Amino acid sequence: MKTVGGFLLSQIRQRASRSFEKILKTKGIDAFNGPQGRILYVLWEQEDLSITEIVRLTSLANTTLTGMLDRMEEQGLVVRVPDQHNRRQIRIRLTDKARSLQAAYDEVSEENNAIFYAGFTESEILQFENKLRRI
Repeated sequence: MKTVGGFLLSQIRQRASRSFEKILKTKGIDAFNGPQGRILYVLWEQEDLSITEIVRLTSLANTTLTGMLDRMEEQGLVVRVPDQHNRRQIRIRLTDKARSLQAAYDEVSEENNAIFYAGFTESEILQFENKLRRI
């Protein structure tokens, strides 16, 4: 049996990313881009994460993440704070500016999901997402 799941997931990811960027542009949101949105999302869910935790949660490469965090820090979205329990580790925290962007991000995400799931029933969406979690 030939399977193409990885290829299909890659196509879905690319199309969803393009759609997300297009919606951001349409709404005039330039405070963050799609990949930065992934970082913001995990920090909105669990603020105060180590770089290693962010790498694991976003699947971004460590070197990619470091550069993105530099830019996000320059934009006033995140701050780096030394870990109180492990001085060798740095924690990443959101700024008030980043917290204020969550509603806009959620709106763009909802619009993107509406495009992504057009024609699917709620049951199909739940089944699909549960299967993705298994993978």
